[in-house]
Amino acid sequence: MFYPSMLHFKKSSNGMLQTFSVCFAFAIYQNYIPSHGVAFFIAKSMDFSTAFDQQYFGIFNANNSSNHIFAVEIDTLLNSELRDIDANHIGIDIDSVISSESHTAGYYDNKSEGMLLWIDYDGESTQINVTMSLLHMSKPERPLISTISNLSTVIPEVAYIGFSSGATRTRHYILGWSFGMNKPAPAIDIASLPKLPHFGPKPRSNVPEIVLPIATGVLVSSIGLVIFLAWRRNKKYAELVEDWEKEFGPHRFSYKDLYCATQGFKTENLLGVGGFGRVYKGWLLKPKVEIAVKRVSHESKQGMKEFVAEVVSLGQIQNRNIVHLLGYCRRKGELFLVYEYMPNGSLEKYLHNKEHRPILSWPQRFRIIKGIASGLLYLHEEWHKVVIHRDIKASNILLDSEMNARLGDFGLARLYDHGIDQQTTHVVGTIGYLAPELGCTRKPTPLTDVFSFGIFILEVVCGQRPIMEIAQDKQLMLVDWVLQHYQNGTITDTVDVALRGDGYDVDEVSLALHVGLLCSHPFKDARPPMRQVLQFLDGGALSLELTPTHRNFEMLTLMQNEGFDPYILSYPSTMTGHGSISDLGN
Repeated sequence: MFYPSMLHFKKSSNGMLQTFSVCFAFAIYQNYIPSHGVAFFIAKSMDFSTAFDQQYFGIFNANNSSNHIFAVEIDTLLNSELRDIDANHIGIDIDSVISSESHTAGYYDNKSEGMLLWIDYDGESTQINVTMSLLHMSKPERPLISTISNLSTVIPEVAYIGFSSGATRTRHYILGWSFGMNKPAPAIDIASLPKLPHFGPKPRSNVPEIVLPIATGVLVSSIGLVIFLAWRRNKKYAELVEDWEKEFGPHRFSYKDLYCATQGFKTENLLGVGGFGRVYKGWLLKPKVEIAVKRVSHESKQGMKEFVAEVVSLGQIQNRNIVHLLGYCRRKGELFLVYEYMPNGSLEKYLHNKEHRPILSWPQRFRIIKGIASGLLYLHEEWHKVVIHRDIKASNILLDSEMNARLGDFGLARLYDHGIDQQTTHVVGTIGYLAPELGCTRKPTPLTDVFSFGIFILEVVCGQRPIMEIAQDKQLMLVDWVLQHYQNGTITDTVDVALRGDGYDVDEVSLALHVGLLCSHPFKDARPPMRQVLQFLDGGALSLELTPTHRNFEMLTLMQNEGFDPYILSYPSTMTGHGSISDLGN
């Protein structure tokens, strides 16, 4: 209930809140079940449509915050969530149902005579005093609560005052009240107050009349609660399942299992963020295994059935240099890819975020290069289908507990039968790793993977990104830079500075750089297949004659002018703070 007119609480000269005083007589009658109390408030508006009842007194909401509300609550029920001190207290609430100051009520009496409460605010000292007494007593000299709080930022220039209660099982009575601005609240004439109603025992028991409605209400509420919880649970874990997915059987995970494994996709379990979504660390209970869950948007250029079929097929790949794709899950608007977890994270972090990671030695780097070469050979030639990865880069190379390299993130991969010509498709991938012919042919082939692998080799040996920032607004392709040094006879000057002085094998480093240049040749017919690449890396004879025609002059500009998809025209998301979307480890 409101006083109908707004009151002016601030001085127009300085905007400071004026001194005010409130006094009111009240009484609280509780029934058999304790309930919440009553509150006096000052607010800027009469609109409390977003407020809740019961412990929120009809003026606050579940966010425990409000807008320009000062209240003094007289609470008769303990609510630990709102930090109540007990079940019989006075509290000062400033823009929140959680009291900034509270104190146990100071008087107890069995008589139904009511009580008096004074609220005094000093505009100069900003002191708030709350004082309480029995109805027929004078105002005590010592307040129940005394605190300092500047209400100038809470109470607006003009505001409403009133009383409110959210209780449903307690009767609250405001018998009379008075208000004073820049003066004490006028004394209330106790004799003129209305009489309180009498509530005494009845001749016959009214227990059935009380218990039956309560029991009925509890039963109906319980049934409704069960139905609501069941509906919310089903909605929370709802999945999108179509008939054609039954054939994929064990490769499909339930969303509930993935939700529990990642603790509800908590931020603390986030491994990486990129253009296609987020990757979270998780722990499956059955079977007990660590996983990485890639959460992507539920969209595909091809049909979803074909896409899932490819995902399941890729899940059959078993190779020590390839991250195992365990399966998938679908919801409306979302797709989840489940991989085995790689504890040492992505290679990209070891190459380009060295302040947070140990330096990789040359033997480790060379073993990584050979491991990925072996994995690509398996994908291109040794599995029953040809798999083109289409996104080979350092951030998609994961390291297991023994620092062995695994090729991961098959979100862009495509597969087809041996001997079948791949159909025209959209060009996707990461700029800097893309073969030049893709701009014209738009056909990914094993040799486009070879090109990306060549750039990857140079990245690992040189510790540089595929597109080097040599000056402000000036870029140089890494392959061009290495080729210049090769032609000048200074190719070892391109080796990562972190390796210099570490006693690395010069012959192996030179071999790796030569293989990287050969694989990244702009003409695809000049690139070796992965079987020959692995032979070179294992010490096979390598004859490399490179001319200036090998150089990728203005390759970045060429790609941008040849109709590449927008996704590839932004450098990998590893330049952001969270790392690449492909991170399946720390």
